[in-house]
Amino acid sequence: MWLFAALMTTISFGLNNTIFKWSTVQGISKVSIQFFFYSIAFLLTLGYGVVMQAFHPNLISIFLGALIGILNANGNVQMSRAFEKGPASLTSPLIAANAIFPILAAGLIFHEHISPIQWIGILCMMGSAMVIQYTPGSKGNVNYVPWVVRIILAVLSFGILGILMKTSSYLHINPLDTLVAMYGGGSIYLALWFRKEKTQLREIKIGAFVAVLSVVGFSCYFYALRTGMASIVFPVVSLNCLVVVLAGCYMFKERLRMYQVFGIISALLGLILTKV
Repeated sequence: MWLFAALMTTISFGLNNTIFKWSTVQGISKVSIQFFFYSIAFLLTLGYGVVMQAFHPNLISIFLGALIGILNANGNVQMSRAFEKGPASLTSPLIAANAIFPILAAGLIFHEHISPIQWIGILCMMGSAMVIQYTPGSKGNVNYVPWVVRIILAVLSFGILGILMKTSSYLHINPLDTLVAMYGGGSIYLALWFRKEKTQLREIKIGAFVAVLSVVGFSCYFYALRTGMASIVFPVVSLNCLVVVLAGCYMFKERLRMYQVFGIISALLGLILTKV
């Protein structure tokens, strides 16, 4: 069941990233969409928790949740800036490598046993996530020092985020308490960036839709981490790029390259090996 939850997270995150990709084509601000989706998701989770009397925050849940939200928002912002500063062909694959941090933490800190076959499966999925997002020939403004800095900040943000999410589950903190604090913290952080943006009604509508997908995705994410192996959950979630690629073939009439086909096959093989 936890693997199914991880796959649901992959689909949710993949759909969200597809929407961000579409918004870029349409000239819609990613920062605005993220601000509205964090704010709306905060109201949704807080409202649900209050109505159902399931919201019981404490200092640890507030601190961890807010930090997770800030790291996730910062990671997305730094990734967007990295695309502007350096070669797009390498930006996504390099950032995708962040999954190695929570995977290693799962084994070293939380003492999860990872068999050799599972390691092969994990490496297959991580390698696939990097290969699938590689885009040879894509051009961008090359400004290497700022680009490398943005890459490092994005990798650290997403990597530490994964470790903190596992920590939250390890401490048996109510996922709803963490989610409320996460969206609240992210909203406050993004408000600093949002001051420079102009509000459009369609950004609010898109943000509301993304908020629902995000709540579903992160709820499944926390469930998978609480009941399953984090060392497998993280690489499975990193395969959300598969959804983006397949959606791109349908929505933007993009062609699937041969190396991406091999990447998809390798990802499926890795998924099977982790369950052997």
